[in-house]
Order: sequence, then C-alpha cells, then structure tokens
Amino acid sequence: MTVTLSDVAARARVSPATVSRVLNGNYPVAASTRERVLRAVDELDYVLNGPASSLAAATSDLVGILVNDIADPFFGIMAGAAQTEIGGQEGTGRAGGEKLAVVCNTNGSPDRELTYLTLLQRQRAAAVVLTGGALEDPAHIAAMSSKLAKLADAGTRVVLCGRPPLPGSESIVAALAFDNRGGGRRLTEHLLSLGHRRIGYVAGPTERTTTRHRLEGHRAALAAAGITEDQDRLTVHGPYARQSGYDATLELLRRDPALTAIVAANDTVALGACAALRDQGLRIPEDISVAGFDDLPFSVDAVPALTTVRLPLYEAGARAGRLAMGREAAPPGGIATIGAELMARESTGRPKS
Repeated sequence: MTVTLSDVAARARVSPATVSRVLNGNYPVAASTRERVLRAVDELDYVLNGPASSLAAATSDLVGILVNDIADPFFGIMAGAAQTEIGGQEGTGRAGGEKLAVVCNTNGSPDRELTYLTLLQRQRAAAVVLTGGALEDPAHIAAMSSKLAKLADAGTRVVLCGRPPLPGSESIVAALAFDNRGGGRRLTEHLLSLGHRRIGYVAGPTERTTTRHRLEGHRAALAAAGITEDQDRLTVHGPYARQSGYDATLELLRRDPALTAIVAANDTVALGACAALRDQGLRIPEDISVAGFDDLPFSVDAVPALTTVRLPLYEAGARAGRLAMGREAAPPGGIATIGAELMARESTGRPKS
C-alpha cells in the first residue's frame, strides 16, 4: 500500500501541513518536530510524489561527512582530509565538476546521527562518510544498519572511517577500522617495560566502541603481565574531554595514592590528567607517568611531550574520501584495519624506586 503524506503526519503526530513544511524546507519548524517528522518518513519509507519521486534513484553532488564533535581535532583532521579528497577533484560532479562535501556535527547524539542520514537520503547524497567510534546500543545499531542499507540501495556510497563494521556491512563500500585494541596494548606494555605496576586508567564513555577496544587492549597487557586485581577500581569512565581527565585523575589518586602511571583514553583527556597532577604538586614523569592516545598535533608540544599512540587520522580520512568517490579500490572483504604506532616521549619514565 502506498504511504501518503497523511500517514506520515499521523505517525509524527503533526498536521500534514507541518510534514510538507519539513520536507520542503521552506518554513521554520522546531528542531524536535523536524526530527519527529523525519523519523516518521524514514520508518514508513515515504517517497514524495510527482517529479521528486522520479529523482529518488538519482544521486546529487552532495556528500555528507558525519562527526561526533567538529571541535575535537580527532574528528576535524579526518573530516578535513576527506573533504579535500571529495571536493578537490574536477570533472566528478555535474555542477562545475566538483562534489559538495558537508560536515554534519552530531554532538555524539544517536538521534542526530540518524536524522542527518535521513536528510542525506532525501537529498540523494552521492556518498556518506561516518567517522569515529560507534554507539554500542542494540536498537541504534539495528536502526543504523537499516538506514545504511537504504542509502546503499538508493545508490549512495557509504564509507566508515575509524569505525568498526556494522552488522550487514555488505551495504557499505568499506570500513576503515583503527587498531584501538593493539594500540592500547602496546601503550600499556611500554609502561610495564619501564617497571610500572600500579597503573590507573581514565576511560571514555562506556557506550562507545572506541572506549571498549582501547580498554580491552590495556587490560590484555596487564593480564599478560599477571596483573588482574583492582582493574575496575583503577578505571574511571567519562567524556573525551579535558575536564574529564582532570576530575578522573583526582578520583584515581584518591582511590590509590600509590599510582605510578596514568593512561588516558585520548590526548585531550591526558592533558586534563597532567593539569590535575601538577595541581597536586606531582612531577611528570618523575613522580607519575602519563600517556594518551591518538597523537593529536598538540601532543608533541605538551610539556613534557606526551607519550601516546599515533593513529594516522589524516591518511585515514583521505582514504575514506577516495573510497567515497570510487577513486580507490575497496579493501578485500570491504574491511581494513589501520595500524596504531607507539610514540614514546618524555611524559613516561621509570617509577620512583
């Protein structure tokens, strides 16, 4: 049975006129109402009648790049590299030869992520690049798998960058997944090789794949060294933010004043950890070592320079852009693991004897 505009209005609990305004984009509508309408459009698979429906199978010159936080260099570097590859190629689009790459900032909201994908689907986007870790929620994973399959069926090329593949990954062009487990393990092995045994861990949000994989690598290294006790007590979760690193470090010191090292979920969190330690009168690395993850541009200029794990963010973003444009062959099986490199610098040293 054909889905009508009235069906969408009933599902979204709005008037047909409001649905029309949202779909045409010619009248201001509250953000919450817009999201509700777009969700109903998606759930009912509603397609506009008339000339618009004849264009539904075509693709435009638009490419969407989804990021959790555009202010975070982790996402900004990947998005910038992808945008350069997507928008800088002449002769690839209809309007003057170039594609229009638009960065969509979700602020980590799963609803916003789905809304942006629905909007890109309605605009018949030529490609979509999703960056960063995924939310580990079964309902969201199912909704994302369904949405990406719909995009692919309509001719949109879907690429994951820094994100593990979803169930039903056959609908995507490629998934470029960072070796977060391996990087986490190598970082902790480095600290163990220096003689550290009391190591605190400032983890990211519990619901993110990146958080789980990096923590698994850290704990695998500890387990291999025979250190298994107190790991939950010596782990504090929080956002990937400087303040989180500061607060979590104070909590870790309260739980175990004898800590000799702290591993942070990323470099921004590590800077917060360093600030907290300095405010407690502790020297880095003489009194306590600190390590981060990602090797963001400021890491080497921190004082002392930050030991971290380098992820090739620019290279990964550029590759994702080429894959999205069909200018690079997909990896075997559509999945590639991108290696992580230990960068040992001055913020880690041997513990005090």
